[in-house]
Amino acid sequence: MGDRDILIERYQQFLSSYLSGKTEQALYKAQQFSRKMLEQSISPEEVINMHSTVLETINGDIPEEIRDSFDFLIEVMMGYGMAYREHQILRDKQMALESEIEVAASMQQTLLQGDIPETDKLDIGVISKAAKQMSGDYYHFVQNSPQSIGVAVADIIGKGVPAALCMSMIKYAMDSLPEKQNHPSMVLENLNRVVEQNVDPTMFITMFYGHYNTDVHRFHYAGAGHEPGFYYDAKNDNFEEFTAKGLVLGVAKATKYQSYEKDIESGDMILLLSDGVTECRTSKGFISREEIVTLIRSYMHLSAQGIVENVYSDLEQLQDFELRDDFTLIILRRVV
Repeated sequence: MGDRDILIERYQQFLSSYLSGKTEQALYKAQQFSRKMLEQSISPEEVINMHSTVLETINGDIPEEIRDSFDFLIEVMMGYGMAYREHQILRDKQMALESEIEVAASMQQTLLQGDIPETDKLDIGVISKAAKQMSGDYYHFVQNSPQSIGVAVADIIGKGVPAALCMSMIKYAMDSLPEKQNHPSMVLENLNRVVEQNVDPTMFITMFYGHYNTDVHRFHYAGAGHEPGFYYDAKNDNFEEFTAKGLVLGVAKATKYQSYEKDIESGDMILLLSDGVTECRTSKGFISREEIVTLIRSYMHLSAQGIVENVYSDLEQLQDFELRDDFTLIILRRVV
């Protein structure tokens, strides 16, 4: 007796048992038998054909309409089976891809994480959250000496793994810059050449880079098309837009960037951010920059880290705890 004959015989036993008593035990045995058929790669249409054969064996000739309906169902299940197998193949590929992305996201966090400078001259707060597994936002601190602190915030115009790989390249390009070339305009010009030569033309990078001298409390900075931040003037209790004009990185190899400078007084704050902060979208539309300022003001009695964490928490809640874009907010507040 062949394998198929054995399967038909066992199926007939289970079906007969169920038809005679309709017991839960008979249904359970049928469920167990279905697993065996799955292990032997029996297709759905073969199961239906087996059911038709067994039913005819039990009851004798079955009406032609019923027999035809089984033929119709077999054709339906053949199409269903092929579609289901294709679905399973795609699902398996998706699961493998998600696993690879999870590993890549973990590697990205390991590669890009950096220490926040420790200084008694500045209160520094940082928060950076990815909307998806892979972040397109990037921040970086450089402290070559106790009185010299460099800070960068960038946004990759692109998503997923390519953006993350591009971000990693930017990090290592920054780490390789000679200390004497850490002036903001020179940093951006060097990075612009790297991006223009090595990044796909469809991808661009916006960036803000600043250098803070804690001895004289002067902030030198330059920008490459990045989202304007905010500056808080403690003496006048006033927020103003903090921006530096410049072409995004990667457009033209010979681009030059203008340097700016600002003297920072006691209590003043520099707020750097990505567009995930200013383009926070709620059910009522985009939140305004004025609303963000109001939100920041409500937490100014806290430390810089306390401010960024509470602002993030409130904006996340406004978006029903689902970020639409990567979120990065950095605060530098002069304390002495």
